[in-house]
Amino acid sequence: MPLGEDGNGWKKKTSDIKENYDFKEVLGTGAFSEVVLAEERKTQRLVAVKCIPKKALQGKENSIENEIAVLHRIKHENIVSLEDIFESQSHLYLVMQLVSGGELFDRIVEKGFYTERDASKLIRQILDAVKYLHDMGIVHRDLKPENLLYSTMDEDSNIMISDFGLSKIEDSESVMSTACGTPGYVAPEVLAQKPYSKAVDCWSIGVISYILLCGYPPFYDENDAKLFEQILRADYEFDSPYWDDISESAKDFIRHLMEKDPSKRYTCEQALQHPWISGDTALDKNIHESVSAQIKKNFAKSKWKQAFNATAVVRHMRRLQLGTSVEAPSPITPTSPSNSHLLLPTSHPEEGEDEGEEEDEPQGEDSRRGSADRDSLRSCGYCCRPASRI
Repeated sequence: MPLGEDGNGWKKKTSDIKENYDFKEVLGTGAFSEVVLAEERKTQRLVAVKCIPKKALQGKENSIENEIAVLHRIKHENIVSLEDIFESQSHLYLVMQLVSGGELFDRIVEKGFYTERDASKLIRQILDAVKYLHDMGIVHRDLKPENLLYSTMDEDSNIMISDFGLSKIEDSESVMSTACGTPGYVAPEVLAQKPYSKAVDCWSIGVISYILLCGYPPFYDENDAKLFEQILRADYEFDSPYWDDISESAKDFIRHLMEKDPSKRYTCEQALQHPWISGDTALDKNIHESVSAQIKKNFAKSKWKQAFNATAVVRHMRRLQLGTSVEAPSPITPTSPSNSHLLLPTSHPEEGEDEGEEEDEPQGEDSRRGSADRDSLRSCGYCCRPASRI
């Protein structure tokens, strides 16, 4: 059934999305779409609009309708909401809640003090949100740090799972292609191309928990085949000295989530009852220096290739607070019926960002890697370079 012929009440027809929204600047691009910062003309409210050309969705219309109908029902304080859907002759426009607090890793690095207890509070929010999804019969399938954004710039801001579910709409190809973008977070059963369940999300939360406590990923190899072998064996360690000051309770929590056998793996409900989350076993020792140093080394960002550039939102919000122009530095032409090609943000450094950002990349063996390897890694939102473990 073609999009728009089923009379769904949650989808609004439009001949020109710009009649409803003033497009400000491109926040990022995905495989088949772009996300644009926009202002609703009636309310002056800022939102994020995901623009998807219909030609990229041909043959998937029925599944897409079902997915969007489900997304529209999701309401949780730790999940970015899909607020509206518009459809033109050539495009689908998903209007999403704008999160303006920046990225998880950036916030950790900027802190002067960071503890296990801070990490525990973050993971509790993620578990709450994913349990909500699982209770609705929804599997996220693509949990990773770059999908975790802060709602506002406030110190006590909620963490949000962003861009939920859109990976399912846009990438319904083979298991291997789904895993290719961020293989380090994929559960063993997915790589083994076995039937999988909600347990895959719990594995990913385990991987995220691991990174939050040491600053580097549990699995790494320049060779994808060897990386997949590590994951299939659940071959990870709590390396010294990086884990010496981390509690046994935290390690036990991670072991239960990063359990190779999905039938033995903790569910979200079980994880929420673990003493590291619900009790007082998470330590208050400051681990900021070690964790932030490892994050800088191992997760060098390629903002201009991210599906959603949270830094651009933060920059825009700060301009609003200062009362300066809210327009982008240079004019853009949003994806529209008259301009259906996908726009790519320029690759020059963002305004106000440190042009020397890549100087945090480790030296030695990493610096001698082939350019092809680096380019393939840079296709991910974050480039994993755990030099300290090589």
